[in-house]
Amino acid sequence: MRLSAVGEFGLINRIKQNTINDHSTVRCGIGDDAAVLKPTGNMLQLATTDMLVQDVHFSLATIGPWQLGYKALAVNISDIAAMGGLPRHALISVALPRAVSVAFVEQLYAGLKAIAAKYALNIVGGDTVSSPVGIVINVTVLGEAEQDRVIYRSGAREGDWLVVSGTLGDSAGGLHILREQLDFAGGEPLVQAHLLPEPQVELGRLCARYQVHALNDISDGLASELHEICAASGCGAVIYQDRLPLSRELGTLAAFTGQAAADYALYGGEDYQLLFTARPETVQRMLQDNPKIKLTVVGETAAKETGVVLVDERGSSMPLLPGGYNHFAGGEKR
Repeated sequence: MRLSAVGEFGLINRIKQNTINDHSTVRCGIGDDAAVLKPTGNMLQLATTDMLVQDVHFSLATIGPWQLGYKALAVNISDIAAMGGLPRHALISVALPRAVSVAFVEQLYAGLKAIAAKYALNIVGGDTVSSPVGIVINVTVLGEAEQDRVIYRSGAREGDWLVVSGTLGDSAGGLHILREQLDFAGGEPLVQAHLLPEPQVELGRLCARYQVHALNDISDGLASELHEICAASGCGAVIYQDRLPLSRELGTLAAFTGQAAADYALYGGEDYQLLFTARPETVQRMLQDNPKIKLTVVGETAAKETGVVLVDERGSSMPLLPGGYNHFAGGEKR
């Protein structure tokens, strides 16, 4: 069944079911001119938005509608996590070609609702319009954080340790497998890392509790995110290639493709792990108190004059360029 058969309001009636996961914070959700939300005490509100455009941010040749919905919301939840906050509400706007099937849209929203339920997030509104070309998805997420615990990119101090969560480069490896249709055994964890990223909300809250100095999520690759922190904080940084946390599967893929595993980690992006800076004693306390979390110290901040430097496995130092994707510099987003 095509969208033209149900119309805009028929579509809204289909997708608005099961969108509220925390009724205590919502007075009115989908169905009126605006949502009516109840803020929590003296918390500060966080707001982030992100737009996904077909054949720029995603290709239907490599991702299905359920996965697309899940990922579209995950990347915005990750932005809230990167401020040390809790995600609360989302507004979802979609532009859809008339030829898109109702089943496709229902699966798209099933993915959105699945991750929303995981993080007790309410979908409280948005918009649906027709598109003359491809699919466009715009997601806005509202979150909350304690007034004295919001973490910015600009707080890094000289002598901080640079810490990352999880493993890096897996998403880029998964995208490489999908795009090139590689016949690569054991690549499923990499593909899953690309299609279904997990925002690090719990770790972001932990960073807020321990009051780390600067925080960023790794959406455009470690090199790009590190440059953002250094530029905002007015500092330099040194990272060590042999400390990068790389999965076994990524190492096997790198050997298979002939591409350096570190390149996936530094420039691949879409890992949605966290990068933060903190005093060494703070990091040590976090690790002692929370032995189950996977954190890796990959370097330290330095004086601004140092720049951003990579020390390779032979001990040679070189400038680490930002890399990552730039929408207005040409090319296709990874």
